[in-house]
Amino acid sequence: MPDLDDETRSVLTQARITRRDLLKRAGAASALALGPSLLAQNHGQNQNQNQRQAPAVKAGQQPKPESQAAKQFAHPPGLFINRPLVQVTKEGEALLDDMEGRISDFFYNEASPKTGMVRDRAPVQGLSQSRVSSIAATGFGLTALCIAHKRNYLTRFECEERVEKTLAFLLEDCPHEHGFLYHFIDIESGQRMFGCELSSIDTCWLLCGILTCRQYFAGNQRIQALATTFYRRVDWQWMMNGGTTLSMGWLPDQGFLDHRWDIYSELLVMYLLAIGSPSHPIPADTWNALQRPVIQFGGVTYISGVAPIFIHQYAHAWCDLRNMADLHANYFTNSIAATRAHQLWCLTMGRKFPWWDQDLWGLSASDSREGYRVWGGPPTMGDPDGTLVPNAAGGSMVFLPAECSHVLLSMRAEYREKVYTRYGFVDAFQPHAKWFGPDVLGIDQGIMMLMAENQRTGFVWEQFMKNTEVKHAMDLVQFHPDPDANDQVM
Repeated sequence: MPDLDDETRSVLTQARITRRDLLKRAGAASALALGPSLLAQNHGQNQNQNQRQAPAVKAGQQPKPESQAAKQFAHPPGLFINRPLVQVTKEGEALLDDMEGRISDFFYNEASPKTGMVRDRAPVQGLSQSRVSSIAATGFGLTALCIAHKRNYLTRFECEERVEKTLAFLLEDCPHEHGFLYHFIDIESGQRMFGCELSSIDTCWLLCGILTCRQYFAGNQRIQALATTFYRRVDWQWMMNGGTTLSMGWLPDQGFLDHRWDIYSELLVMYLLAIGSPSHPIPADTWNALQRPVIQFGGVTYISGVAPIFIHQYAHAWCDLRNMADLHANYFTNSIAATRAHQLWCLTMGRKFPWWDQDLWGLSASDSREGYRVWGGPPTMGDPDGTLVPNAAGGSMVFLPAECSHVLLSMRAEYREKVYTRYGFVDAFQPHAKWFGPDVLGIDQGIMMLMAENQRTGFVWEQFMKNTEVKHAMDLVQFHPDPDANDQVM
């Protein structure tokens, strides 16, 4: 992995950074190359590949401490195994059930009864006064309503009525352009806030929730009609803006953003929805136009941009890519590898932050003592300060079930009500500084709830994959069964 230039490093360490800036710099900093069989190589071949591709240390230059630690901890006995431990203890199962119930309360209580739009964030104590809604959080919230009914956290009437109101508002009252919505909107009026962009990726997460509801509430013809109309309205061809990949968004006073979704990240499901669109499909060739950089860390090789661990979680929250591969890789296996690398990276960072260990690990984009931060690793980005982020492990539940559930149990056991609240885990905490985040964020609670349910029952995968448009898109980009998926994991 090449070193980041000074400009990139400076931007990544700022307290706030947009995802489009992050992805732009990730594209500039990442090495391109991935053969169809790279992740299918066996353990020994991967080690040889790592030795060939690892950047050489210049004469007189010492290896970075992180690299030294990664080498030392590569494949420690008993820590990483070929097939992930899928067993979750009874205590872990009880925690996941309780956590899902609390998060469903967030998505129901912190949404407008009138519009169904979900707040971007809410305090763990007291009433929220914020009018800021996130369309991505609303997408997670619509999916959460399906889970809440299925698990009897809420009644069918409560869930179905809220879904109908949400879809009706989105279609009839919420401002849009070619079917795309603004990233942040007023929770009651739907009006754009903060001068934010019309967001392609956040519209995608909203659409994922809508299509999940279309399948789960299949007997409700109104939900069926509203959901299908919303999907058909999204003009993916327009968002291409004459290019070979999708734009990251559009501003009414500037037009399309300069940056594109052209490098591996959370974008997989967005491209499948765009390719499978019943009204405005984009060419299937766009799938192969995406860059797929390769990272090696501690003997683990996987596809990734320079970005937090959440990019390996979101595409798998709805789309079931288990035991499937396209012409490039098995992406579910790839996310297992990325999660293992992240766990290993956290152990190496334990030299700097002793409270990070096999019981407590995980860092992803989150709140911090100094505002919202985009940080993580490997490679280290965003200047970590020892903050722990529950959704780093919670959102990776389906990839390393035993390890990730153990982390959540450890967090609750160690810090109790300081980290585990009425809406589940706080967004982030720094135990050494005795700082415990006062808020929860909709998208972070959402990824934990969906992944917990998928680990327990596969419910969200089951419902979402009933959408024939998604299956059609997967056929077009040549997904096929991958019976040797487990053999690809180091």
